[in-house]
Amino acid sequence: MPNLDMELAAGGRVAGVDEAGRGPLAGPVVAAAVVLAPDTQPELAAMLDDSKKLTADRRMAAFLALRASPAEIGIGAASVAEILQMNILHASMLAMRRAVARLGVAPDLALVDGNYPPKLGCAVRCVVGGDALCLSIAAASIVAKVVRDRAMARLAVRFPGYGWHANAGYATALHREALRRLGPTRHHREAFGTVAQLRLELTIAD
Repeated sequence: MPNLDMELAAGGRVAGVDEAGRGPLAGPVVAAAVVLAPDTQPELAAMLDDSKKLTADRRMAAFLALRASPAEIGIGAASVAEILQMNILHASMLAMRRAVARLGVAPDLALVDGNYPPKLGCAVRCVVGGDALCLSIAAASIVAKVVRDRAMARLAVRFPGYGWHANAGYATALHREALRRLGPTRHHREAFGTVAQLRLELTIAD
C-alpha cells in the first residue's frame, strides 16, 4: 500500500504527479498533480492506491474524498492534435507540466510516476511504480483516471459505437471492430499502430 513516508522524508511542499491515457487509441492524455495536506486523515489515506488496482466505484469514492479534502489538485491535458504533433511521451510531459502549473500552490518537489522527468519549475524525483508506493502519486493517478474516463464518456455520446464509455479509448475487441466498421474519428490517434494499420487497410480496399 502507498504511504506518506516519501513525502514526509522529502520535506517542504510535495506534489505527486501521474498521467492517464498514454496507451489508448483515442482521446487526450490527462495528468494530475496532488499536494496532500500534512495531516491527511487515515480514512482518506486508506482509500488511495494505484488507480488500476481499484474498482470504478472505489476510484470514484477516493476521487470525491480527495475533492472534499484540503488537498491541492491540478489537472492538465494534451489533445490528440498535440499527441500527433509531438508524440505521446512528450504530450504526457506537457500534460504533467500543465497539471503542476494549475495547482493552487507551488510545490518544492514533484514526485513523478515513471522514469522520465518532465521539466517543471521545481525539483523532480521519478519514482518507478510510484502509484503503488507513494500516497500523493496514487492520489494523482486516481484523479487523472477519473477525469479522463469522464471525458471519454462524454465523447462517447457524440461518437457512439466505439464503446468509449466503457473502454476509455483502449484497444478492446469492440473498439477495434468499430474502427473497421465505422472508420476513425478526429479523436483517434492516427499515428498509433492499430489506427494507422486500419487506415492503410481501408486505403488499399478503396
